[in-house]
Amino acid sequence: MALFVVSAVVQAQTVYRITGPDGRVTFSDKPALSGAAKVAPLAGVANTPTDPAVPLPFELRQVVSKFPVTLYTSSNCAPCDSGRSLLQMRGVPFNEKTVTTAQDADALKNLSGATSLPFLTLGTQHVAGFSSSEWTTYLNAAGYPAQNKLPASYRAPAASPLVALPKPAPREEPAATPNAVAQPKPAKSAPVSSHNPNNPAGIQF
Repeated sequence: MALFVVSAVVQAQTVYRITGPDGRVTFSDKPALSGAAKVAPLAGVANTPTDPAVPLPFELRQVVSKFPVTLYTSSNCAPCDSGRSLLQMRGVPFNEKTVTTAQDADALKNLSGATSLPFLTLGTQHVAGFSSSEWTTYLNAAGYPAQNKLPASYRAPAASPLVALPKPAPREEPAATPNAVAQPKPAKSAPVSSHNPNNPAGIQF
């Protein structure tokens, strides 16, 4: 089994959303070479999975900076649950990306070459499928502590979609017509007084 060669600080894989001149959208882990294509990195894929409000122990912080972990999962996926549990029990900070839409699946396929889940990135290392022994070997090689050393107050980042959905455009109010003439408001009619012989002063209650 291949192990890590620790020689430089590496970052988590970034997935790019590429819109070609013909409007076709693709996903890749490399930016497009064509200047006519629009390239946008998917937010959150390469973030280091740490909570800035809760500092990590120095040893763990060093490993996370070199080999950040991202877990790709889907709902109703028992192996995904097993992989998540292993990371949590071992105290490995990680980002979780969910694959639920067709765009998510396309992005995952461009990243991993397949659509099977779970899928794990450990720095630039890709691990497809879940195997407790295999994941443990990779985590050991990266230098993650064998025992949970996360602070008790640490909270893992919430899972988020692999492909962020665009925010809806704000609703625009219709512009006023320049030539429109303001219509005058109807004048209020004066109240009709009724004479009551039993109430000569006209007092109303």
